[in-house]
Amino acid sequence: MKWKNRTVSAGRRATNPDRNTVRAVRVFAAALFTGIAVLDRFYQIGPLFTGRRIGPEVWEPNPDRFFHETPAASPAPSIRVLSLNTAHGRKEGSHRMLQSREAIRSNLDDIAGLLRRVDPDIVALQETDGPSAWSGMFDHVRHLSRHAGFPHSVFGGHVKGKRNIYGTALLSSFPLEDPLSIRFSPAPPTFAKGAVISTIHLPDAENTPVDVVSLHLDFARRSVRIRQVEEFIEKVRNRRRPLIVMGDFNCEWNTGEATLPLLARSLDLKTFKPEAMNMATYPTSERRLDWILLSKDLVFRNYHTIYEPLSDHLAVMADIAPAPRNGAM
Repeated sequence: MKWKNRTVSAGRRATNPDRNTVRAVRVFAAALFTGIAVLDRFYQIGPLFTGRRIGPEVWEPNPDRFFHETPAASPAPSIRVLSLNTAHGRKEGSHRMLQSREAIRSNLDDIAGLLRRVDPDIVALQETDGPSAWSGMFDHVRHLSRHAGFPHSVFGGHVKGKRNIYGTALLSSFPLEDPLSIRFSPAPPTFAKGAVISTIHLPDAENTPVDVVSLHLDFARRSVRIRQVEEFIEKVRNRRRPLIVMGDFNCEWNTGEATLPLLARSLDLKTFKPEAMNMATYPTSERRLDWILLSKDLVFRNYHTIYEPLSDHLAVMADIAPAPRNGAM
């Protein structure tokens, strides 16, 4: 009996490593996804440490605050562009892994509904997924392209895993030519960021070629954002076309950070009312993180920040035209 008991005991001990391994994997997975969730929310609490006020969780509609328009006289035809961080289809909800496939589809359908209503020609998307286990295992870019009625799209997967891929994308009513996806240098512990670029032709008499960009910068460190902008500048400088740069820059113009001014200065870009204090696109912290920048060859006919809670970010939209030949704005 003693030998038998010892054999049984030894057998039990032999299975313990397997159980311990499974337990360790589960603990590691839980810690990993908890860490991801914390990183996702990091810059929501960041302003607390600098004395900035956190906005309410419920967003109150206020047209004077979230809608801006400044008509510019120009006989040239305009195009409408829109930029939105889609938050992986989770809308205002918690981490995408906690959303059902049906909920994510419904959230993306709401985004597609907005796009059909405001009818942009070009859409820049950030935090948008290819088929990923953590967000329903279907192609978000293709879903939005099909349901919002865009015949052309380009996707740049900047974060790639065995069953997860996400990055930036462009949806377009015009053909997207000469596409380029840029993945910025790794900057752990945050995930990789990047940009996707394509050329369109404006519907003007000259059929002017313009590069349109969807860009996403790191949220945690300004030093990383600066480096990413420098990498972006080097990649696009030699394309030598007018630029429309849209995206989630994760920084503001008027806080002393050099990221946006460096980008604008290096590529001769401008934006709409850069010093304005009432144009927040990230309501939780009341920060303006999402921007549209233009080359001097282009002008804003109008500019809108759209109040509609389709993500933790608000969409920004503008009508853009070639600059008058006399250089007037």
